[in-house]
Amino acid sequence: MAGLNCGVMVALLGVLLLGAARLARGGETYEIALPHGSNITVLIKPGVPTLPANVCHIISKGWVTPLSIKAGETVVFSFSCQDPQNHFVIEIQKNIDCMSGPCPFGEVHLQPSTSVLPTLNRTFIWDVKANKNIGLELQFSLPRLRQIRWGESCPDGVTHSISSRVDTTTMVRIGTFCSNGTVSRIKMQEGVKMALDLPWFHNRNVSGFSITNRSSIKRLCIIESVFEDEGSATLMSANYPDGFPEDELMTWQFIIPAHLRAIVSFLQFSVSNCVKKEERVEYCIPGSTTNPEVFKLKDEQPGNIAGNFNLSLQGCDQDAQNPGILRLQFQVLVQHPQNESNKTYVVDLSNERAMSLTIEQRPSKLSRKFVPGCFVCLDSRTCSTNLTLTAGFKHKISFLCDDLTRLWINAEKTISCLDHRYCHRKSYSLQVPWYILQLPVQLHDFSWKLLVPKDSISLALVPAQKLQQHTHKRVCNTSFSYLVASAVPGQDLYFGSFCSGGSIEQIQVKQNISVTLRTFTPSFQQEASRQSLTVSFIPHFKEEGVFTVTLDTKSKVYLRTPNWDRGLPSLTSMSWNISVPQDQVACLTFLKERTGVVCQTGRAFMIIQEQRAHTEEIFSLEEDVLPKPSFRYHSFWVNISNCSPMSRKQLDLLFSVSLTPRTMDLTVIILAVVGGGALLLFALGLIICFVKKNRKKKINKGPAVGIYNSNVNTQMPMQPKKFQKRRKDNDSHVYAVIDDTMLYGHLLQDSKGSSFQPEVDTYRPFQGPTGDCPPSPPPIGSRAPTAKLTKDEPSSGFLSESEIEPYTFSYRKDRNISNGNTDPPLLETYETMEPGE
Repeated sequence: MAGLNCGVMVALLGVLLLGAARLARGGETYEIALPHGSNITVLIKPGVPTLPANVCHIISKGWVTPLSIKAGETVVFSFSCQDPQNHFVIEIQKNIDCMSGPCPFGEVHLQPSTSVLPTLNRTFIWDVKANKNIGLELQFSLPRLRQIRWGESCPDGVTHSISSRVDTTTMVRIGTFCSNGTVSRIKMQEGVKMALDLPWFHNRNVSGFSITNRSSIKRLCIIESVFEDEGSATLMSANYPDGFPEDELMTWQFIIPAHLRAIVSFLQFSVSNCVKKEERVEYCIPGSTTNPEVFKLKDEQPGNIAGNFNLSLQGCDQDAQNPGILRLQFQVLVQHPQNESNKTYVVDLSNERAMSLTIEQRPSKLSRKFVPGCFVCLDSRTCSTNLTLTAGFKHKISFLCDDLTRLWINAEKTISCLDHRYCHRKSYSLQVPWYILQLPVQLHDFSWKLLVPKDSISLALVPAQKLQQHTHKRVCNTSFSYLVASAVPGQDLYFGSFCSGGSIEQIQVKQNISVTLRTFTPSFQQEASRQSLTVSFIPHFKEEGVFTVTLDTKSKVYLRTPNWDRGLPSLTSMSWNISVPQDQVACLTFLKERTGVVCQTGRAFMIIQEQRAHTEEIFSLEEDVLPKPSFRYHSFWVNISNCSPMSRKQLDLLFSVSLTPRTMDLTVIILAVVGGGALLLFALGLIICFVKKNRKKKINKGPAVGIYNSNVNTQMPMQPKKFQKRRKDNDSHVYAVIDDTMLYGHLLQDSKGSSFQPEVDTYRPFQGPTGDCPPSPPPIGSRAPTAKLTKDEPSSGFLSESEIEPYTFSYRKDRNISNGNTDPPLLETYETMEPGE
């Protein structure tokens, strides 16, 4: 009984152990049988990266890792885990020898079938060896292949890796490909190795290609790319990104529908160090009279190609010590021709000496969808996404682009003054040439670089229409603007952006500048006639810039210092010459209380100077509050001079000027009328008094007698006449107004008998300010008082003393008037002379 119980317990224990073993193996057994002569080898090995060995094992007559199955063998095996796909991969390699017997050409099958294989990541490899003179062709069914860089992966995990033999021991990697592309056939010579990688979850059971026999191709390989509609293909040289084999030839054949056009663009390339021959690319293009067309890799490649064409890459004999690397990655873009592709435009730069013009693509967001390319073609054949035309030549260009708004033009021209004696007072018109305006592409920037000798010549910019400065208070809304900036190396000075429709008549700058016309809308083509800016070479001045502003009664003018975002540069001085009409009053307003500038060295000042009245106000921009809104009755200067400010405490000022009609206060008018009336009454009373007094003297004295002596020559000695018209024949001796003080001034003698003698017929030049030069800033290190007036402003409506040009008269001094007589007579009187006295 005890023996029976022991046997039952052993049997039960055996059943439990067997169940446990099956549970550990995952419960699934695989059997792979390879027929004799199939030349197939199956290898199951750990995947990469290798996981710990005790996690999962292959069970086949014990634990076996890796498991190799050869032709003629049948193997049963299982795994000790539930997820073998995370631990192992399987390789199935078939060797095909076409040298000792016939090749099995035709469709290639997956052997053994994927249905009997474990669910692991699979790699099917076909290694075909052939004679050196036999060509082999791999034909791929739909969907065709798309080449990727080595090491990249495909979206669906299905990868085709193709290599070719150079000799019995050397393999060259032709490329790695995914599905959904344009590559339909690959021709090779001497042998081929094809690897198809399938992920464990993919249920594919066909290879998707076939092998056919071809004659010798006499090169490394030929890749055929077929386009049925618009699209692009990126292709690479063999062994990319490693070096192309030495002295080899590789060809790409492109099948293009007749109604489409193709453009070739080299994306990346490098060349090797050649000892013999020369690396090159060759094109065989239908209709070309120079086939093959040979180009260097650095040349612009052909574009606007209609029909099928071939592209070949030829290597060279490389230097054994320093071979270098020959490699090429390029793109072929196929799209519908546009209307503009049949038009040719002439850009004549033959008369230009320092100018360049670039047509390029606008910045745009990347898109995963196919977007037709936009190309500029030179002479209708050499096409690229950007094209630079140089001076001294006449260029013929065309466009291969579905939307020309994706392109724009940038041009630059240099105007230099090398000799100040030749350039002085010369002027040039800054206008966009007509041959740019006739192109169907929008102009983005046209820059003029204006260069002058240092400390010899300055520049003046005069627009055809007065300019407005772009500020946040008054924004430019025109189709184009002028951007003015310093072109002196190392100087960060941006004067500002200006558009038409303002009050700035002239901008004067000290030295080299760049003037850029920038467009904002396509309507510039219609408004191009409005753009006209003249630059003149003028005598040198010391300020960085001077703005001449003529105010407009219709709008307020906003002005700001240069470098608004970064602050006025250190030790820079700027001036604004603001003209005020005679019948207007200007209101000067600063848009903040303080500048906020903090000087590290020196002082920052602002000077406001009346050009007519010599009124000058000086403000310390670091310490003082900016002036309140003030009225200016005459033209005036605003000068701002910067110190060396501390970081983040820069100087920037924004101010406005507006006009209002000049009006006189009613109280002033009433006082003037009353004062004038009182003065008139006083003058009438004085005249009446003098007349009465004179009559009394005439009554008391006898009549005055005049004696004529005919023997006396009363004419003064005269020089020979220089003018035919004498004084008596003209009105130069007649005066509309004679001042009493001029006529009777000889009576106003002092107690010593001396009298006031005015100048006789003398001219005194005008002594007032001319307003041509800005006020000189005070020394940077000095401390200036605030609102210091050097001279009072004259009253409105009256001329100052310096504005009156006097005209004086000579007179004689009468010895018969006593010093004590204070009554100036109206007429001179003489005693009556009796006969005989």
